[in-house]
Amino acid sequence: MKKWLIVGMLLLLAAGEVTAQQRVAKRPRGARRSGWAIMGSDSTLQVDILPVYVFNRPADLRKYRRLVDAVKKVYPLAQIAKGKLYEMEQQLLTIRGKKRQRAYIKHCYNQILEEYTPVAKRMTRTQGRVLVKLIDRETEYTAYEVIREFRGGFVASFWQGVGKLFGHDLKSQYNKEDEDRVLEQIVLYYEAGLL
Repeated sequence: MKKWLIVGMLLLLAAGEVTAQQRVAKRPRGARRSGWAIMGSDSTLQVDILPVYVFNRPADLRKYRRLVDAVKKVYPLAQIAKGKLYEMEQQLLTIRGKKRQRAYIKHCYNQILEEYTPVAKRMTRTQGRVLVKLIDRETEYTAYEVIREFRGGFVASFWQGVGKLFGHDLKSQYNKEDEDRVLEQIVLYYEAGLL
């Protein structure tokens, strides 16, 4: 009988421990859980607190929030662009002959236009600018280089001119250390699921 009483108490303690872990396992906003630390007979949850941005002007906060919203909408498109570019490069290695390669590129181009033109038409200028930066971040090619490689120099120059009309530069490179530092931080938060 004592044996069953001890087993029952251990099960109750284990069940209580699981519920306590489940309560603590919820991640607080603005923090990242890094693990458990055991000190003697106590175990504590170690939490890394993320930096908090403080803005002096409300306009800066609005700009930051606009950038966060743009990353939320555009980052999945940059991931898709990365996948499609990799797939195209792999497929082009297997296709022999310039004529067949150009036909394949044109087919992919038309397919992308058909699928993503409605999405691109609803984008704001900020979202377009962020998309160009994130494509460079994900593929390590600027948008201009991607267009020039697959569609030619004339088409790339045409789209560069159109982009300049709307305040975009397709040749702009992603610089996570300097001008795109805040954008890089937002992307890291998004990837970690904190946004």
